[in-house]
Amino acid sequence: MKPALNLDISHLRQRYLAGDLTPTALVASLDKAIGSEDAHHIWIRRLSLDELLAYAQKLEGQDISRLPLYGIPFAIKDNIDLCNIPTTAACPEFAYTPNESATVVQKLIDGGAIPVGKTNLDQFATGLVGARSPYGAGRNAFNPEYISGGSSAGSAVSVALGQVSFSLGTDTAGSGRVPAAFNNLVGHKPTCGLLSTTGVVPACRTLDCVSIFALNAADAGAVLEVAQGFDVEDPYSRMAPASNRVLGAKFKFGVPQTHQLEFFGNPCTPALFNAAVEKLKTLGGEAVTVDFAPFLETARLLYEGPWVAERYAAIREFIETRPDVLLPVTRQIIGGATKFSAVDAYAALYKLKALQRHVAPIWNDIDVLLTPTAGTIYRIAEIDAEPIQYNSNLGYYTNFVNLLDMVATAIPAGFQANGLPFGVTVLAPAFCDAILLDLAKRWQKEN
Repeated sequence: MKPALNLDISHLRQRYLAGDLTPTALVASLDKAIGSEDAHHIWIRRLSLDELLAYAQKLEGQDISRLPLYGIPFAIKDNIDLCNIPTTAACPEFAYTPNESATVVQKLIDGGAIPVGKTNLDQFATGLVGARSPYGAGRNAFNPEYISGGSSAGSAVSVALGQVSFSLGTDTAGSGRVPAAFNNLVGHKPTCGLLSTTGVVPACRTLDCVSIFALNAADAGAVLEVAQGFDVEDPYSRMAPASNRVLGAKFKFGVPQTHQLEFFGNPCTPALFNAAVEKLKTLGGEAVTVDFAPFLETARLLYEGPWVAERYAAIREFIETRPDVLLPVTRQIIGGATKFSAVDAYAALYKLKALQRHVAPIWNDIDVLLTPTAGTIYRIAEIDAEPIQYNSNLGYYTNFVNLLDMVATAIPAGFQANGLPFGVTVLAPAFCDAILLDLAKRWQKEN
C-alpha cells in the first residue's frame, strides 16, 4: 500500500520546518500505511512501530536546520548492517546481528534519517534479477508478474511504492541501476570508494559500492552529500579530489554504434532509447558515436573471468562448510570460482589494464556516455526458466562500469507499451558524481 504522504525530501523538510509534521507522526503514519502485507516481497526485516518511534523520538526537539535528513525515512539493503538488526544477505543460515551500523548507515542516521527496515535481495548480492531469494522473488512495482531487478530488489521497490523516501543498495555489476530502470527511479552508482563499505557484506570487495535509489535526482544528491566521506577503516575508501568541473550548457555525449546496441528482441525499447538520445540533444548535448566494443569486452571479464573468485572469497568459510544452504543458482555461480587459478587472475588483470588504457581516450571526445540501463525486462517465470542467460542479458550495459572506475546515474526514460518503465544511464569517469546528478536534474526538469 502506498502511504498518503508525499515523501520527497524537500517536501518533508518544508513540513518539518513549518511545524505541521513531526517524525513520530510520520513513522506512525508510515507503519500503518505499509501494514503487514508484503505482496512484493520488499522486506526481510521491517522495524516495528516501537523501534521506529525510538529513532523518531530522538529527533524531537533537535535543530532541524542542522540535520539535512531530519525525519527522512529510508530502507537498507540487507547486506548492509543496521545496529541490533540481523544482516542476512538473503541467506538465513548466514545471518548475524551487528552491534553497530555500517558507516554509511550511521552517517545517514546522524544526519537525521530514520531507518524503516532491511530489504530483500538476490542472495549474497549475486544477480541482477531480484528473484534469487528464499524470502520470495522481488516483484516489480508496476506489474508484479515481472522482476523487480536486483540484486537491490526490495530497496528499489520500497521507494517506488512510496514506503520510504530513499534507499540504499549496493552495486557491483549493476545492482543499483537495473532495479532503478525497472521501477521508474533514479539510481545513482557513486564513484567506488566515495561511500564507505565498512559494515557491508562483500560481493566483489575491490569493486563494490553502496548505491542510492530515489524518486528524483535532487533527493539522490541530498543523500549522497550526507553519505559520502573518507573512512580510514575502509581500505578501499577514497578521498574525493577538489574539482570545479561542471557540465556546461553545451556538452558532448557518447552513444554506442547502432550495431552494438542490444535490446534482446524487445520491440519497444529501441524507440525509447532513440527518444532519450533526442531528449539529451534538447538539453544541449551533441551526440558522438563511440566504439562500445572495449566496454563490452570489459563487461565479460566480470562473470566470465576470475572476478567471481572475489564472491567466493567473501563467503569462503561459509560456502565450504555449508554449501547446501545456498540457492542452487547462487551456489552454481559462486562455486564456479574454483576453476580459476592465480595465473588466470593475473592474466585477467593485465587484460583489464589494457582495456582501461584503450577506453581512456574516449573521454577526450565526450563528456558523458549514454546507454540504455537494460535492453529489456523479463517476467519472473521467464527468469525461473532461464536464470543464467537472462540475468547476463541484463548486465550488458552495466557490468563494465566498476571495472573501468566509472560513475553512473540511471534515469527514468518513459514507458513501454505494456506499461513497464524504461530507463537510460549516463556515465562518466570517477568523481563526476555531481556532474551526472546535475544532468539528471536537468533531464527530470524537462519532463
